[in-house]
Amino acid sequence: MTSSSAPAPASSGAPHSPGPLRRLTARGRDEAHRVASPLELFFDLCFVVAVAQAGVQLVHAVAAGHPGEGILNYAMVFFAIWWAWMNFTWFASAYDNDDALYRIVTLVQIAGVLVLAAGISRAFTDHDFLLVWLGYVIMRLALVWQWLRAARSAPGAERTTTVRYACGVLLCQVGWLGLVVLPGPARPWVFLVMVIAELCVPLYAERHHETSWHPHHIAERYGLFTIIVLGETVASATVAVKSAVDAHNALTELLPIAAGGLLIVFAAWWIYFVVPIHAHLRTSRRAFVWGYGHYLVFSSAAAIGAGLEVAVEQAVGKTHISTLSASASVTLPTALYLLTVWALHARHFKVGLAEQLVLPVTALLVICCTFLGAWAVLAAGLVSAAAVATGVVLAVRRAGRERRASAAVPAG
Repeated sequence: MTSSSAPAPASSGAPHSPGPLRRLTARGRDEAHRVASPLELFFDLCFVVAVAQAGVQLVHAVAAGHPGEGILNYAMVFFAIWWAWMNFTWFASAYDNDDALYRIVTLVQIAGVLVLAAGISRAFTDHDFLLVWLGYVIMRLALVWQWLRAARSAPGAERTTTVRYACGVLLCQVGWLGLVVLPGPARPWVFLVMVIAELCVPLYAERHHETSWHPHHIAERYGLFTIIVLGETVASATVAVKSAVDAHNALTELLPIAAGGLLIVFAAWWIYFVVPIHAHLRTSRRAFVWGYGHYLVFSSAAAIGAGLEVAVEQAVGKTHISTLSASASVTLPTALYLLTVWALHARHFKVGLAEQLVLPVTALLVICCTFLGAWAVLAAGLVSAAAVATGVVLAVRRAGRERRASAAVPAG
């Protein structure tokens, strides 16, 4: 990335109403009161259907004693979901005009993710990625259309950026064919190469001209998707506990898992939203690193829910995996979530060594909880809750010191 271009002229932050087709022109980065639209919220909700399907298949793979294969398939499928969501989000932040054609093309993208979701089980069980590939192509071709539509109205360097996006996305779809036509052993390598290619498209497209994404809008969109993913984690864990209680009447065995899981999710929400992040997203370089890193935030948050399901099934004897493996299915994604949120989010607002060490140390302690047998999930939840409490106490003490220091400075 090079130097920032001048922001696009500000346009009204008020929501548009669908009607006659309008030019798809860049929105202003300095718009006031820019918030997520109802269409974006609907988009997120439909994408979580695919996240839920990936989580279900991860549970089946881990419970069946195939964690390595399950995690690899989960990583591949989740990348397709996350990358399509992320590309739409950044495009919408820069170009959403909410006219009828924009809405229709967005609904096509939603249809694509539903096709992808329908193919997830076959990708996991039969290594058949045809439906996953088809759904991904539908989403991506719809995005190509949006970029070309934006190019029609874009001047100069901005037009070059939009055309580069369209061409880059289109070329990547050809590469993804390898998941369908090449033999199984080659697919992980195809995935790795194509991930690198996809991640390079925005870096290349915006090399000389940056799109006019809106920092507050981007931060809100990522925050909302985090909430939805955490909500899906709660829902999946609740269903698992209910079914286990109904079938096995094992409330005593499940209470520690349920309590610990709830504490983990509450702490995950608190840690993510403890500070507003939009002020940190002042440059595209910072914003891209932050946005790319959310692959780990979203995937680990969703994996926590899958891990809780595995722990429940192991507690009632529905799987043949060890207690250690079941515990690790919760503690490892929890630790990854804590470390990633610290690296992307929290460390930019921590002052002093004590505040900076809270989340990394918590992640280490959560991993140690793996070895506590049936109490591992509850212990991990208590450790996560203690991290929140510690962070609050340290922040309050720092604020008090700052107030006293400010009061001690003579006026004038």
